[in-house]
Amino acid sequence: MVKAEHYSLQNYNTFGFPVITRYFFEYDSEEQLKRALPEIHRPIFNIGGGSNLLFLDNYNGTVIHSAIDGIEVVNQDYNYVYVKAGSGVIWDDFVEYTVRQNWWGAENLSFIPGQVGSSAVQNVGAYGVEAKDIIYQVEAVDTDSLQTVILSNGECRFSYRSSVFKAELKDKYVITYVTFKLSRKPKPVLTNNSLKERFAAIPYPFIKEIRNAIIEIRQSKLPDVSQLGSAGSFFKNPIVDKSCADRLLQSYPSMPCFATDGGMFKLSAGWLLETAGWRGYRSGNVGVYDKHALILVHYGGGTGKEMLSLVGKIQKSVRDKFLIELEPEVIFIG
Repeated sequence: MVKAEHYSLQNYNTFGFPVITRYFFEYDSEEQLKRALPEIHRPIFNIGGGSNLLFLDNYNGTVIHSAIDGIEVVNQDYNYVYVKAGSGVIWDDFVEYTVRQNWWGAENLSFIPGQVGSSAVQNVGAYGVEAKDIIYQVEAVDTDSLQTVILSNGECRFSYRSSVFKAELKDKYVITYVTFKLSRKPKPVLTNNSLKERFAAIPYPFIKEIRNAIIEIRQSKLPDVSQLGSAGSFFKNPIVDKSCADRLLQSYPSMPCFATDGGMFKLSAGWLLETAGWRGYRSGNVGVYDKHALILVHYGGGTGKEMLSLVGKIQKSVRDKFLIELEPEVIFIG
């Protein structure tokens, strides 16, 4: 357990901005959290690995951080295993553990930064899989009543890079444990084009081969945050109606465009930024990664407000060129 005042969050946001929180509280059990909540200075902001946050200024409240550890099997049958993990477990450590056990479902989410708890808040996704596909239930503490609540997958209201914890119940619940439903039988998901190409001659790859391939792909596209601050993909892929998709395809026939539920279409935010000429752009201490236009980076010495200014310029550029409004995937604080 850690309690502190005027605490630096530089190591708790992967952009590496040197912001300060008035109070900081790290808990390593549900009991510690419940005992502390009545006395914690409000407002409260619960963070995980800080990989999806943009602090615009110092935080005049209490940042709380989970250090709840542990991974255990709570149930299993012939087809599935139900694995409960503490919200403070590093996400990729959890994925690596499931791969070593030969439990299928999380391998496509390899090498995503953050913690188990934030995977449910954000509904992280990559390479054709989202956290909602494997989350069975989420355990949390009500910050007002201090009661433990358990939400089923459906009650979490998962959507694209969002959940009830990021929307209606934001700041209401603090996640303590997540239980995942993983397959004991091979279930490779190779719908992503990069994986299709990689395993074109291997229709049934081993789970470890899939994890290794994804790590290799991600390392080739994403900066090492210990060397160059970033928050991964900064913008969501836009979801548009058919008339908008058709309009853009007339001008850009090779534009990536994928049909989704409800007759809508998903566009590639990375392609939009690349086509608008943003890859490799730099403005002072912030910029756009030279290997991937969807990654905004902090070179050091900058501020969240400096990054916010760049975000505004990028959004205006895409709006002017494509008549598309880019929505940040990253959460702004302050």
